[in-house]
Amino acid sequence: MTDAELTRDGFLGGRLHVYQPAKGYRAGVDPVLLAAAVTARPGDAVLELGCGAGVASLCLQSRVGGLDLAGLELQPLYAGLAQRNADENRLSMDVVEGDISHMPPSLRARNFDHVLANPPYYLRDSGTAAQGSTRETALGETLPLAAWVDAATRRLKPRGVLTMIQRADRLPDLLSACDGRLGDLAVQPIAPREGKPAELVLMRARKGARGPFRLHSPIVLHSGDRHERDGDSYTPQIRGVLRDGEPLPTGWQTELG
Repeated sequence: MTDAELTRDGFLGGRLHVYQPAKGYRAGVDPVLLAAAVTARPGDAVLELGCGAGVASLCLQSRVGGLDLAGLELQPLYAGLAQRNADENRLSMDVVEGDISHMPPSLRARNFDHVLANPPYYLRDSGTAAQGSTRETALGETLPLAAWVDAATRRLKPRGVLTMIQRADRLPDLLSACDGRLGDLAVQPIAPREGKPAELVLMRARKGARGPFRLHSPIVLHSGDRHERDGDSYTPQIRGVLRDGEPLPTGWQTELG
């Protein structure tokens, strides 16, 4: 793919610039929210499953810094873009091309303090496939969520943390995928506006933990009761996440103080 077929998009108020295909899957706010929910600290080993062009991982590295960061990506185009984006932003990230269901040996030999993932949202036993093979691979589920959770759990160190973002209507599937190896589960709903149902959820789980399940109060993305075409309607907290690289005020971030 030539540069003429790519766009160079700014994230975190321009602190991060990412090449993405002009046509195909393009990252929006979801990977930024995912990165902002991860409680990693400098020196932690972090793996992103299905890293795409690297937006979530690079947002996390930009915010925290000093991470031993790796990404696994199935599609060669996106794996190449993720590595290019890391290099051009001068952020350390090792991108590995491969399949979650057949983990490359270089990753199977490692364990991580944190694993994050933004699995495909849409079941392909219903609905309409996305236009374009790269976009469909990114959005249409071919591996069940249980396979993503299993792969992540295997790569976590004891007490390591899994953080995932998913559509709210997939929450039952996500929770049922968490077997006895994971505990201390917490879910953070994300609603578009006050009084509206949550459309996304973040889930945090810890390997080998036994804490109780917690369902936190929703985080609201937008102020007002409707979308303003020419206005930035994000709440101040969400604007801080998207523009300034601040952590997302999830229930588990609040617990850490």
